[in-house]
Amino acid sequence: MDQFEHDSNALPVPADQVGLKDLWAPSTTALVAVRDLGKSLEANGIISAAQLATARGVAEKTPGKPLADIFFDMGVDEVELQQTLASISHMAFERIDPQNLEAAKFINRLTLSYCQEHGVMPLRYAGSRLVVGVVHVDDLVLLDELRHKIGQSIKPVVVTRSDIDAVAEALKSDESEDNSVSMDDVLEGIDEDDVEVVEENNDDLDLEKMAGESPVIRYVNYLIFNAVKEGASDIHIEPQEKKIRVRYRIDGVMFDATNPPNQMRSAIISRIKIMANLDIAERRLPQDGRIRAMVHGRKLDLRVSTLPMVQGEKCVMRILDTRSIQVDLDDLGMDQDSLQIWKHQISQPHGIVLVTGPTGSGKTTTLYASLGKMDRDKLNISTAEDPVEYHLSGINQTQTHASIGMTFAAALRALLRQDPDVIMVGEVRDVETAKTAIEASLTGHLVLSTLHTNDAPSAITRLINIGVEPYLIGSAVNGVLAQRLVRKICSNCKTQTVPDDVIAEHLAMQGIAMDQVWTGAGCDKCRGTGYSGRLGIYEMLVLNDNLRDRVAGNPNVTEFRRMCVEGGMVTLREDGFRKVANGLTTVDEVLRVTES
Repeated sequence: MDQFEHDSNALPVPADQVGLKDLWAPSTTALVAVRDLGKSLEANGIISAAQLATARGVAEKTPGKPLADIFFDMGVDEVELQQTLASISHMAFERIDPQNLEAAKFINRLTLSYCQEHGVMPLRYAGSRLVVGVVHVDDLVLLDELRHKIGQSIKPVVVTRSDIDAVAEALKSDESEDNSVSMDDVLEGIDEDDVEVVEENNDDLDLEKMAGESPVIRYVNYLIFNAVKEGASDIHIEPQEKKIRVRYRIDGVMFDATNPPNQMRSAIISRIKIMANLDIAERRLPQDGRIRAMVHGRKLDLRVSTLPMVQGEKCVMRILDTRSIQVDLDDLGMDQDSLQIWKHQISQPHGIVLVTGPTGSGKTTTLYASLGKMDRDKLNISTAEDPVEYHLSGINQTQTHASIGMTFAAALRALLRQDPDVIMVGEVRDVETAKTAIEASLTGHLVLSTLHTNDAPSAITRLINIGVEPYLIGSAVNGVLAQRLVRKICSNCKTQTVPDDVIAEHLAMQGIAMDQVWTGAGCDKCRGTGYSGRLGIYEMLVLNDNLRDRVAGNPNVTEFRRMCVEGGMVTLREDGFRKVANGLTTVDEVLRVTES
């Protein structure tokens, strides 16, 4: 079929295709508009019939190339071209003023190169939605990708590529001017006592005493100080061809920080290596180290990892702040029913209790908060961890070293000879560790551990798959807690809005009727994201006698999950939507971290 013709039977989205509805659905005409573009341009006198015929010939030889790009290459005025495309797509057309970008902070999140390559530009807020200029109106995959990258609903409008390029050039010019500013001006807000390195021999070294000797030292101090101030969990220093990129992970999402001049690349990495007692001459192998520091009176550990990349060494510093894990079990976000069940599970005299979820889902925080509820004076509580990230008083913590044979299984066997009451194992990674943990639970010990599975029922089938006998699992495992972390709505800019059709549909599927939903409008305190802080969503599975019998029969994961839900288990998504109904988080956040 001629791709300039309108085919109304082929393109409308069926109502049951929820996937496409989730992507973007302003109207079905947006999907077929590009097919009418040639005729509309001809009808408006913008192109001739001969030019239309030429464009058709080019389109046949270059399948997949957007029609608007073909007309643009032919010399059609871009403003008239995009205005016509906006008109037939029933979308707004806008020109971009580089000096008046209300949503410029989102450009850093997407990066200028991404905006130019894909023809997109964040512009401003319209209620709770972010208005984003797009060049191609029919690229649904791109629009869905934008929504996930930005973390909120978007409203697309049509813009010109030349305006996007003009904004990019203006911002690049500003960046060049910023790079010409002296480091003293950039770092003038750093005080003398902001960061101190703590030597292992407890002789404190005040880094600020050397601040005047090198701007590199001051810049590294600034990175650490600012990351702690912003509430970041990780600092990423990434070498690129012509610059060095610095990013913070805040509430689980990456944000660009101030990027230093490229000529400081090697000096910054070397400074961090010196602080972590690493070999600055070795640049071909990965290295791991640790920095102990004081930032405004707060004792912090920074776990340092370097990795050789094509453009140089990348460095990641994980900020280990004891305040972040000193969270009371009651404040993690569990509903009262799950909280009481979990407290009952960790008070049992024996058995295995598992916490599951991906990396960064808060499993360690939950386990430490659980240990904090135990009587450390009357119980002998021991742990085997890799690595020991946080030091807890009243608990015996063991560091594993797989390279010398000190594996989780070996550490667990040794701990069993230390007269323990409660044992926490960092992770069940293999059948040897799993069987040793089960033996420990069956001989009268309470064992807490973690697994990397997507939900609670999968933890049972994972143990079976790695080689543990089903009857042992049914006898030893008491409960499994699966969890995720979702971002909380910023309390400073929290507002109510009418849910759009997609959000209303998801709420209806969960049986939730809400005329208005809570969302964050975006403010300075939340860096324009609408979110500040995180809380957990949970899936609590308790093995009763019926489920233990089913586990002994080696069920598949789909069958076992169905039995758990029929038995009353609240899934991660259901718990997430309960928190949406309570105004704690948003539908987009719950969908981001959970499976349908």
